[in-house]
Amino acid sequence: QVRLVESGGGLVQEGDSLTLSCAVSGRTFTSYAVGWFRQAPGKERAFVAAITRRGGTTAYADSVKGRFTISRENGDNTVFLQMNGLTPEDTAVYYCASSSLTYPMPYLQTSRPYDYWGQGTQVTVSS
Repeated sequence: QVRLVESGGGLVQEGDSLTLSCAVSGRTFTSYAVGWFRQAPGKERAFVAAITRRGGTTAYADSVKGRFTISRENGDNTVFLQMNGLTPEDTAVYYCASSSLTYPMPYLQTSRPYDYWGQGTQVTVSS
């Protein structure tokens, strides 16, 4: 069983930065890719960023490209989402998820390959 716990969310002002963390336990950390998704009020869950098992490949949603950076520290079993230049449109609950099988990056930008999810952390950006 894999467990994911997000942290680092909070209330910030427009233009501020936040770093979210996703602590993963239960399996060999390098066995799976990790993705970040977000769900804003009244909207469907949307892809934000993904990183492959050993961190060699990353992908981002167009809305966050150039502002967000996903990384992983395999020694600490943690994946990070550095978020800069936050806007009110970034307000959402952010979830991390892990995929235990190997998939091409385009597929990892959908929710379908992820078999374990965290409970989410709220990010609120005020204008």
